[in-house]
Amino acid sequence: MNFQELGIDQDIVDALEAKGITSPFPIQEQAIPVALSGQDIIGQAKTGTGKTFGFGLPLLQKLGQDPAKGAQALVVVPTRELAMQVAEDLKLASSNRSTMVAAIYGGKSYESQVAELDAGAQVIVGTPGRLIDLSRQKKLDLSNITFMVLDEADEMLDLGFAPDIERLFAYTPAQRQTLLFSATMPGVIVSMARKYQNRAVHIRTHDPEDEGHTKADIKQFIYRAHMLDKDEVVGRILQAEGRGKTVIFTKTKRQAGKVAEELVDRGFNAAALHGDMSQEARERSMAAFRAGKKEILVATEVAARGIDVDDVTHVINYTIPEDEKAYLHRVGRTGRAGRTGIAVTFVDWEDLPRWKHINEALQFGQPDPLETYSSSEHLFTDLNIPAGTKGRLKAARPAGEKSGDAKSGERGGRDGQRSDRGERGSRGSNGSRNGGGRSRGGDRKPAGEGKSQSTEGAKSETHGGGEHPRPSGNRQRRRTRGGSGGGAQA
Repeated sequence: MNFQELGIDQDIVDALEAKGITSPFPIQEQAIPVALSGQDIIGQAKTGTGKTFGFGLPLLQKLGQDPAKGAQALVVVPTRELAMQVAEDLKLASSNRSTMVAAIYGGKSYESQVAELDAGAQVIVGTPGRLIDLSRQKKLDLSNITFMVLDEADEMLDLGFAPDIERLFAYTPAQRQTLLFSATMPGVIVSMARKYQNRAVHIRTHDPEDEGHTKADIKQFIYRAHMLDKDEVVGRILQAEGRGKTVIFTKTKRQAGKVAEELVDRGFNAAALHGDMSQEARERSMAAFRAGKKEILVATEVAARGIDVDDVTHVINYTIPEDEKAYLHRVGRTGRAGRTGIAVTFVDWEDLPRWKHINEALQFGQPDPLETYSSSEHLFTDLNIPAGTKGRLKAARPAGEKSGDAKSGERGGRDGQRSDRGERGSRGSNGSRNGGGRSRGGDRKPAGEGKSQSTEGAKSETHGGGEHPRPSGNRQRRRTRGGSGGGAQA
């Protein structure tokens, strides 16, 4: 089966083939013919199964090769990052047409987005808040929408967008084709479908009994890890054979910045993604990650909801998520588009009660995670880590040498990420301060200006190769807070 056999026009097929996209995924095989027939759809499929082209190709085809200017199709998504990703995919598919696609989301100036609307963009991809803002300002006219899509509907409801979605439906004509895609199908989504759709066809691409379970093609490892040893464990996992793009999830924004900084200090090509970063910095981090310029993304859960990258091989839960649903969203970043993936979850001692709840809900049968240190033999065998691997790609800098611009901050950082206030630098496993040095790809980071002391929440030191972490040097022992930082939730 190919896209042409599904009824997709040749110019769109050619645009996809130019990027090596030739074979449709199951959700696309089922959704495209139904959407082309003009019927409403409720599409239920797990994250990363190809939903974008499932609704995007029929959308573009129904608009025609040279559509009249003005908004005619609306795609509503929960996050800025997903809006950018969906818009890019639609631009790719329509590259042989005159169709214009505009990404409309918060955190960016109105002027550039209004300019795209004024130029006559026919396909609008956006987040609810900014879409409503521009509609109220009469900058965005939704009265001629004929094709409307709600993508990741369950996530939008989780984020509290239900009133905004209702408002957007009210702005659009009653006579429209409506497609609703969601990984799960809670009662509120069913009610929404009944209210706003007309005899929708329900398409499901996985076993109904699989609801609430992770995909079978993701290998999952649950470890009870010591906080002081965690960075060393991560450093060794990142050198596992076959490890490609990796997403590391943290609980807080501060922790995301600190872990990213620590990994760069250890020689890894990492970037942060969290809510304290400017929208421009977030876009740079995501663009670098998608393009492979950064191979490790350290992100908070909210910031990472829009991550839609097919070739993520590993997901590491630096801290466990709040519940089983959040766990599924995190782990679903890997094993996408027919690929296999690996998910590693660290359970802190104080989080064991929460883990037991997740374990029961997802039926892992692992209420007591295996106690794991950086030197544990099972860590190496489970994850295919070469024997003798240490959690650092480069040697520590000599004492007194200046630290590089590894900070995940807007000042000086190559990717424009903002660091936590007053926190710069980190301590390596030997107790000395480490700077830029060479990344995994061999790029040298420029040196920064001088040294600075970490404030509260500074990284704890680890004994890199030992089973039991301990402070190094003769420094006065200092009480640390749990986790890598206690910042606000993302």
